[in-house]
Amino acid sequence: MTHHQITDETKPPHTSTPKLTLRFSSTRRGARLARQLAVQQLTEWTGLPHGGDPAHTVALVTAELASNAIRHGSLPGRDFRLGLLLLPCALRIELTDTRPERHPGPSSTAPQSLDAPSGRGLLLVEAYTERWGWECRDAYTKTVWGEVALPSPPEAQAAANSAKESLVNSVHEEDTVLVPVARVPLGEHSPGVPCEDPCSTTVSCRLP
Repeated sequence: MTHHQITDETKPPHTSTPKLTLRFSSTRRGARLARQLAVQQLTEWTGLPHGGDPAHTVALVTAELASNAIRHGSLPGRDFRLGLLLLPCALRIELTDTRPERHPGPSSTAPQSLDAPSGRGLLLVEAYTERWGWECRDAYTKTVWGEVALPSPPEAQAAANSAKESLVNSVHEEDTVLVPVARVPLGEHSPGVPCEDPCSTTVSCRLP
């Protein structure tokens, strides 16, 4: 929930962390694809369910950063770049645009005009991330990033197990069928002789 301009202290450590970088068109479709990819990559890296709180937060932050890059940081015909880094306790989401001269400021002082370089979208980024910031890595681009906190490994495993259990239960419920059978009262017929007035009932069974 804190804002940082990039410094040596805030740069991610130089370790072999899982990382993915892709370019998207600066359109609404590009923003939607970036959001979907971020959630999919989160679940593949961590095993967290698509419907969990971390996945929803990653989708929201990615959507807001992508929208900000398209609306305030794009030039005609230029794409934006999505970067994902899996840190020990967070997922770092980076959106790189082609307007390095337009610097997003702290949300408390950011103007609310939709034409301003930073607007309401960064208020949500600040609210849903542990920290966020921006940096200019070269003379032609600017990267705005946010870090979404992830549950610890035991909590992540518990969430994954819960999602798996729910899926298994739903599959079992769908596989349950009702099979009609004949129920014959005891002592009312001789062995091998059909009952004249059998009582029909049903039983449930599992499909193989």
